[in-house]
Amino acid sequence: MRLISRPEPGEYAPYTVEYFQLVPGDDVLQHMESCLRTTPEFFLTLPKEILSDPHRPGEWTVKEILQHITDDERIYAYRTLRFARNDLTELPPFDQEIVAAHSLANERSLASLLDEYVAVRKSTLSLFDGLPEEALTRTGIANGNPMSVRAAAFHIAGHELHHLVSIGTNYDGSTRP
Repeated sequence: MRLISRPEPGEYAPYTVEYFQLVPGDDVLQHMESCLRTTPEFFLTLPKEILSDPHRPGEWTVKEILQHITDDERIYAYRTLRFARNDLTELPPFDQEIVAAHSLANERSLASLLDEYVAVRKSTLSLFDGLPEEALTRTGIANGNPMSVRAAAFHIAGHELHHLVSIGTNYDGSTRP
């Protein structure tokens, strides 16, 4: 699997630094590949009774968070494809609250949500692994912010970690995974 260097300032929206800092090391694709095992393991360790109940009123449930991680990855993979292929059309934002509200994640089994997560992750890894080197630093505009292809990889990985840490903190006081 190829190495993708960390993005430089100007290649991403400032708020995403929080996500990038969570990604260990410099091998983002290897990290994402290891999550094919560790993320499902993490969700499978959670008590079934908490999966469809938010930790606080108005918050997303664990299943909704898992679906959100998958949906966000799909959106960022689409943005990656557009920018990697040098399509400089500015891409609009998406409303994560509307998307989550209509995901119906709580009506699905955890197994089906994890199957979807794994399928999307494998597709994302294939996309990044197949890109030519020069595509990694191509930049476009999404949601009014610059984003390079390599920044999208670090966003996907760090966004997932952000939510996994949040689940650990909110439900059992730990910061796992």
